Amino acid sequence: MYESTARRQRFAEAAREERPDLALLCLLIAAEADPAAGEDAIDAAQIELDRLAGLLPALSRQDAPARWAEALAELLGERCGFHGSPADYRRLESSLLGEVLLRRRGLPILLSVVWMEVARRAGAPVYGVALPGHFVVGFGDPYGRHLLADPFDGGRPLTDEDAGLLVAGATGTPLAPSMFSPAEPLEIVLRVLNNIRAWAAARPERSDVQLWAVELSLLLPSHPARLRYERAELLVERGDFAGGAHELEEYAEVVDALEPAVAESVRRQARAARAMLN
Repeated sequence: MYESTARRQRFAEAAREERPDLALLCLLIAAEADPAAGEDAIDAAQIELDRLAGLLPALSRQDAPARWAEALAELLGERCGFHGSPADYRRLESSLLGEVLLRRRGLPILLSVVWMEVARRAGAPVYGVALPGHFVVGFGDPYGRHLLADPFDGGRPLTDEDAGLLVAGATGTPLAPSMFSPAEPLEIVLRVLNNIRAWAAARPERSDVQLWAVELSLLLPSHPARLRYERAELLVERGDFAGGAHELEEYAEVVDALEPAVAESVRRQARAARAMLN
């Protein structure tokens, strides 16, 4: 219990840094999934990111975005074999940075984290682009000369038209200019946790995973208020009726001013949860 509390405290503190360390936060998420791995797993993953960065050719931030994208695609996509496939969406490991570094497979967002962290260590002008349904990376100036690449596809360069097809295929919605804005580290972390929550929600037997993903999300400085309701429901589902009822009552207080009918419905849920104690 102490190790879990200390690990979550570290996660909360890292999330509140002026410049949050994206790799560290993703590795702390992975540590929640496999607490037995301990600090050694975090250190090993950081060392691997450093090693990969050292294999890149010597380039400067002034080099053309295409040169950086080509160098990363040649190293990570071709030589190291980082890419994704539809089967990766069915594995929890695909959302855990340490596992992605070992398996060289993952979801688009985790493969993008690998690319971003390797490129950042090498001095590249790199950033994440949170396209709806498919995360990619950008090189150069996001508001000027830049190039997008898709790590899930081994680093394939993307035109705006390509990006639009990705978005349309994933969500059925048209591409908007705002979608090309750089994603902040904490936005990326929340999206990773959202993916884990979605994976677990489709597998009722893994409510333990959904619960810790929700609880980590709640430690971020900014998060959807409804996550408190999701946590309360999970506590009740897992048999913590008193804890779940308390959380439901707390959530009802939060939403009462704006949605009194919702608040009353939640209070009824809380009463039902407490009745399970009798």
